[in-house]
Amino acid sequence: MTSLLDVKDLEVSFKTYGGEVKAVRGVDFHINQGEVLAIVGESGCGKSVTAQTIMGLLPKKVSMIKGGNVTFQGEEILGLPKKKMQKIKGSKIGLISQDPMTSLNPTMKIGSQIAETIKKHTDLPKYQIKNRTIELLGLVGIPNPEKRYSQYPHELSGGMRQRVLIAMALSCEPQLIIADEPTTALDVTIQAQILDLLKDLQQRLNTSILIITHDLGVVAEIAQRVSVMYAGKVIESGTVEEIFDNPKHPYTWGLLNSIPKYTNGEKERLVPIEGSPPDLFAPPAGCPFAPRCEYAMEICIGEMPDAKQISESHHAKCWLNDPRAPIVEGLVAAGRNE
Repeated sequence: MTSLLDVKDLEVSFKTYGGEVKAVRGVDFHINQGEVLAIVGESGCGKSVTAQTIMGLLPKKVSMIKGGNVTFQGEEILGLPKKKMQKIKGSKIGLISQDPMTSLNPTMKIGSQIAETIKKHTDLPKYQIKNRTIELLGLVGIPNPEKRYSQYPHELSGGMRQRVLIAMALSCEPQLIIADEPTTALDVTIQAQILDLLKDLQQRLNTSILIITHDLGVVAEIAQRVSVMYAGKVIESGTVEEIFDNPKHPYTWGLLNSIPKYTNGEKERLVPIEGSPPDLFAPPAGCPFAPRCEYAMEICIGEMPDAKQISESHHAKCWLNDPRAPIVEGLVAAGRNE
């Protein structure tokens, strides 16, 4: 199957007064047509920087793309001139950000903001643009779309504003939508509604989605495949079933242990991941998770492991998957050695 989006060995750094921050360090992943891929990890692991790089949204004065390739529909889009990239953004790749109040213009009506995107990327006459905008507001589940068309962002609830962002992302029927923490600012009930909406739209329109999140509950709800990021690297990737049922990296075990669980109606105690991510001014030579890993060996400190192929779709960068490594006993059920 041909990839819609292919990211290979991507490296991104930022210039700061304290030196160079190596935010993304050799990231690889791909997305096929009609597929939902989730990139998951703690804050600061490089998820959003990766998404911003794909969209050409990095701040030019302080960011540096040190290497790698990003191809969309077989075309290299990394470093495209601004005008060419603008033609792709919105028309072929849509973006849903996490905070609608900072993404929507408070001085413009909802309908005008969606219509502006359609006008920029199509030749539709004015009346058809308005009809299309109202149709989109209805498509994303906003009641009374004709009325909402003429309202301002502050007149809508947080969930409705998020639906407006989804309508904007869908306005030109893109092949790929990048959703960067799309439910973080919402309460649990509205979050579930937005995830159901995204899942329904993806299935109906056969749109690919790259969803950026720190919440494995969101991953389980919507994604088919997962890439787990830590300290600027993808340290494990696989199908949702492989990552949840047979994780092969201690960091993934830690993320799974941090999901609230209930036994006989009683909430189990959450198990935190002790310690902090490494300093990306001077990334470690070995596995970046080693200082926080209770199973770390001497080789973990000094040498980064290559990706070990667990199955055709499942890979993990952990020395515990080396046949010479000791068998780890007493792991949580999700992370046991097999």
